[in-house]
Amino acid sequence: MIRGGERSGGTGSGGRRSRHAGQFGPLGLHLADPHTEASVLGLLDAIEVELRASVASADPFVTEAARHLVEAGGKRFRPLLVALGAQFGDPARPEVVSAAVVVELTHLATLYHDDVMDEAAVRRGAPSANSRWTNSVAILVGDYLFARAADVAADLGPEAVRLQARTFARLVHGQIAETVGPRADADPVRHYLDVIAEKTGSLIATSAHFGALFSGTTPEHVSALAGYGETIGVAFQLSDDLLDIASESEESGKTPGTDLREGVPTLPVLYALASDDADAASVRLREILATGPLTDDALHAEALGLLRESPALKRARETVRSYAEDARARLAPLPDVPARRALESLCDHIADRTG
Repeated sequence: MIRGGERSGGTGSGGRRSRHAGQFGPLGLHLADPHTEASVLGLLDAIEVELRASVASADPFVTEAARHLVEAGGKRFRPLLVALGAQFGDPARPEVVSAAVVVELTHLATLYHDDVMDEAAVRRGAPSANSRWTNSVAILVGDYLFARAADVAADLGPEAVRLQARTFARLVHGQIAETVGPRADADPVRHYLDVIAEKTGSLIATSAHFGALFSGTTPEHVSALAGYGETIGVAFQLSDDLLDIASESEESGKTPGTDLREGVPTLPVLYALASDDADAASVRLREILATGPLTDDALHAEALGLLRESPALKRARETVRSYAEDARARLAPLPDVPARRALESLCDHIADRTG
């Protein structure tokens, strides 16, 4: 475990700049206060060290496979929220680092399983574990990471174990709901938003919750940060849906229109399908979307163009903004300190990135 006194602030050993220093821009996070920035960067560096140590095994193959996605990188958004949540208490408490490792291990475990379910070939620019080895290995490594997360949580006490287990249950519920799809009498949009809350919002909520809890801040602040985490998590996922359609570049991390090509029903598509607008463009869009995955290049291009100009995309933007503003409102009980302003900047970023 990396103790508080062993953290290096905003630089690594020998005065090197933290490997995380440049990651805030893509997330829209602004840390204007040097002291808060140094604290957050120091925590992220300590988390990275403990994360790598926590996946080590006596079996070299297990260690290699478990470190596969750790070493592939990523935004480390969940550890970042742990670090920011900890700014409302004492971020130097060693439990903060371990709490961040719990949520990131849980997140990484879900990625191994997701890639098997999605038959993905690439993850974070590297071959996915299932394509590099086999589906069975990827599933088992995901299980191993879940077990390691539980082991680290056990050192934090019963409350951490309980919250991690409940979060894991929500992740599984969300995945099952997504796999099975909405019931015949269910609203597809409501079903989709519920799936995102379970699959994405739940673990981000736990991240902010853990940061606040293990920094020793007040129960009111813990509750506020947990609510913020869940809402901002949903907002970020929904904004990615919009970027997949609205961006002209690969800003979303994938080629625009990928979800359309694969037949993934994201929020703008669901709004378009549910629309009863009778204008020619809306009718034509519904006809195309109802066919499923758009593998034909001409149909794909037509649907993408129609969606970009549709009332459905505008409605989806309004939904994202409403979640971002809800997240901001949940910060109201917190003191007006640099960490709160940083969290508010995430809300601004989501509203701006979706147009």
